[in-house]
Amino acid sequence: MEQQHEHIVRSYEEELALLNNKIAKMGGLAEQVLGQSFEALERRDPDLAAATINEDEEIDELQREIEEQAVLMIARRQPMAYDLRQIMAALRISADLERIGDLGKNIAKRAVAVVTEPQPKQLMLGLKHMGELALGQLKDVLDAFIERDADRALGVWYKDEEIDAMYNSLFRELLTYMMEDPRNIGLCTHLLFGAKNIERVGDHATNIAETVYYLVHGRAITDQRPKGDTTSSTPVSLKRSAV
Repeated sequence: MEQQHEHIVRSYEEELALLNNKIAKMGGLAEQVLGQSFEALERRDPDLAAATINEDEEIDELQREIEEQAVLMIARRQPMAYDLRQIMAALRISADLERIGDLGKNIAKRAVAVVTEPQPKQLMLGLKHMGELALGQLKDVLDAFIERDADRALGVWYKDEEIDAMYNSLFRELLTYMMEDPRNIGLCTHLLFGAKNIERVGDHATNIAETVYYLVHGRAITDQRPKGDTTSSTPVSLKRSAV
């Protein structure tokens, strides 16, 4: 009987390890898709953008595998407390990583759309900096999950305001470019969508941070969620000033 119990425990631990490995692999792919999409946009590289768009399919497949394994584990093992939180955390994080993969794919599509457009250096630098910050947040929160480090996750949670502040600034700058010259509207619209996708990556990294904190402590973060995106209330006018 004792040997059977040890076998069940060992088997369950192996299943959890497999689940965690799939999350780690999915996170690595999400980082790759995101990084390549930024690079494709900066370099105006349609081939890299196309390859990046195709890579998102592997992320989607991993999410399906994680969902199936999690459901089977819950049905067979009927886990409780921390064991159940580990499985639920894997489900929630895989959903956020799948969305991050989609956002990276969307950014790559923008890279294809603007490949022949002249790109103002200052705007591209702002977008690049924002992308690097979002990618750094994603890497940090995935490390926090692997290490079960709630403090590190909390640090990512609080830093989301930095991405929002950069998005607000870039949003206003892009509007200014469009108002100054209507010929910029096509390019700036694509860059606006790209910037919004990056801002959403930050939101999903924040979601993962909340999941990691709950996984470790068994309770939600009690502070008010940081949110600095003010673009929904920014007045927009594309009327040109009289010369």
